[in-house]
Amino acid sequence: MEVVAFNGSPRRKGNTSMLINVVLDELKKEGIATELVQIGGTPIHGCRACYKCLTNQDQRCSQNDDALNKYLGMMLDADGFILGSPTYHGDITPELKALIDRAGLVSKVNGTLFKRKVGAAVVAVRRAGSVHAIGSIYHMMLMNEMIIPGSSYWNMGIGYSNGDVEKDEEGIGTMKTLGQNMAWLLKKLK
Repeated sequence: MEVVAFNGSPRRKGNTSMLINVVLDELKKEGIATELVQIGGTPIHGCRACYKCLTNQDQRCSQNDDALNKYLGMMLDADGFILGSPTYHGDITPELKALIDRAGLVSKVNGTLFKRKVGAAVVAVRRAGSVHAIGSIYHMMLMNEMIIPGSSYWNMGIGYSNGDVEKDEEGIGTMKTLGQNMAWLLKKLK
């Protein structure tokens, strides 16, 4: 079994990455292979509404000028995936939004490729807006018939400066529970 996580933060080792790694550590404890992919701060563009993915039906985005198809392949190969983002004005980063919009559309128009994959959102937040950011991630997952494990609270950690989320005991606990529940669910589905 494998879970791939996408860090939508431009900070490679920032609060979002720290939270994602807490979840990944719990998955690793259960023998699940993991990979963390950095997409924040990289040149990934939004959907251009060409709808060639609908016409081509080849499980790919027709735009080949960024790494989206590589990421899409990783999502398709994995048993589950995590999408993580800091909160930007009550929402997710533009890079993660681009991944969601394009990969989600390719999945839908090719027979719902993400159907019954396990998915989770992880969001870092300074103070407010995280629930909307989590919703932005889960909307794509639910529309693609994915299975979402719960946790003990919203999948968020609170922090402003780099490393602050590690002081958020409840947030760290939420991530650990999310990882444990994700591992349990993946094993049940296998």
